[in-house]
Amino acid sequence: MTISNIKDSIDSNIHKVWETVLAVDKYAQWRSDLSKTEVINEEQFIEYTKNGYPTTFTITVVEPHKRWEFDMENTNMRGHWTGLFTQTEEGTEMEFTETVEVKKRFLKLFVKGYLKRQQTRFVSDLKKALLK
Repeated sequence: MTISNIKDSIDSNIHKVWETVLAVDKYAQWRSDLSKTEVINEEQFIEYTKNGYPTTFTITVVEPHKRWEFDMENTNMRGHWTGLFTQTEEGTEMEFTETVEVKKRFLKLFVKGYLKRQQTRFVSDLKKALLK
């Protein structure tokens, strides 16, 4: 298992951050790594990379304006993501943790760096979207 964590803060109200992060149907409007998302039902959605590669997400925990968790899986990996949100005087603190198990042995060499890049891109894209 590989674990990757990122902590950051954004000068935005927690309600706006929460609404943006949980509006998965709008991800393609602000996330630079996705071509589209498909909402299956209240608990499941699929993200498609720019190359059309799908990852399925199953929501496991929703504590409004505090915590969002889901399981994720594609042909290369399976794992779990936890997002924690805290309102501060300056805005919103966010902490995202991913725990991933790769399905193909050779990917173990690359997964830590990949996860860190993905987390950094997500936070960067989120900040850009919220500061518009």
